[in-house]
Amino acid sequence: MKYVFDERQKRHDPKHFFANGTVLPNPEQPERTRLLQKGAIASGCVLVESMDHGLGPIAAIHSAEYLTFLENIHRRWQRIDGASDEVIPNIHPMTRNSNYPKSAVGQAGYHQGDTACPISSGTWEAAYWSAQTALTGADLILNDEPAAYALCRPPGHHAFSDLAGGFCFLNNSAIAAEQLLRAGRRPAILDVDVHHGNGTQGIFYERKDVLTLSIHADPDRFYPFFWGSDQERGEGDGQGYNLNLPLPRGTGDDQYLVTLETALDRINSFGADVLVVALGLDPYEKDPLQGFSITTQGFSRIAKAIKTLNIPTLFVQEGGYLCEALSDNLTSFLQGFESKELETR
Repeated sequence: MKYVFDERQKRHDPKHFFANGTVLPNPEQPERTRLLQKGAIASGCVLVESMDHGLGPIAAIHSAEYLTFLENIHRRWQRIDGASDEVIPNIHPMTRNSNYPKSAVGQAGYHQGDTACPISSGTWEAAYWSAQTALTGADLILNDEPAAYALCRPPGHHAFSDLAGGFCFLNNSAIAAEQLLRAGRRPAILDVDVHHGNGTQGIFYERKDVLTLSIHADPDRFYPFFWGSDQERGEGDGQGYNLNLPLPRGTGDDQYLVTLETALDRINSFGADVLVVALGLDPYEKDPLQGFSITTQGFSRIAKAIKTLNIPTLFVQEGGYLCEALSDNLTSFLQGFESKELETR
């Protein structure tokens, strides 16, 4: 399998985020890329450098207003007397159809949904090349690679069309799926991150041309809290084209795999001819964010089950945070997918 990466993704180096009213070290660190590369290489992957597709494919998902904000907000923020180095909002609109302010502070509140997406001097460049990495992965699939791994960082599945959140700025999985769609494919996005892919759901919620599915920890007591229930099925033309499969905290391998079967059946029913997997490794039992109890071997089983779909598959990196097994978990997953042994369905 080929993997895609660009060193410029390391230039986003967030220091802080707020959780439970406390300032904490940000877990979405550049060091993740080293560990993920180590895992990809150990699985036998060969590096392909990211190609620049320009802003067009990104703007197919994200508004021009939002992209202007992301590219310029850090520079504008630094003009404020006493401003922090990182852009972190302190106010949010009660509704997003109200006034669009001219101030940097107001626009930060409008375009940053929470305090877990700080913007620093290197954020825009890193996010841009993270999206280009996903697009290059889509190119590989369109050029008849059966599978490819896009090592995207920062991640993307919490980013809406004009809203950052949860360590995410540009929705890499959505950008790749849109590129595949415009090339004549029929894509589904399967999100296996421990957190609900709320940004991905929001982007496609009223559309029927891309099927979105997410297996995640029940949001009643877990981020992102306000999205991810099994009642959210899409709206308008998109009704029935979104499937959420929330599971209890602590879910392990066997229960997860039973639920995965439901997702795979829906993908088959949609007639998808290409799959984008929003690959979170944070369901791991010892991940710092502690949502599920998936073992290292469990990731291999999940990958083997996904392979039974027998369609071209692009893996787009989402979560999975600094812990001893991060590299091994990625290796287990990618080797599982490459294995000739399939998980029994």
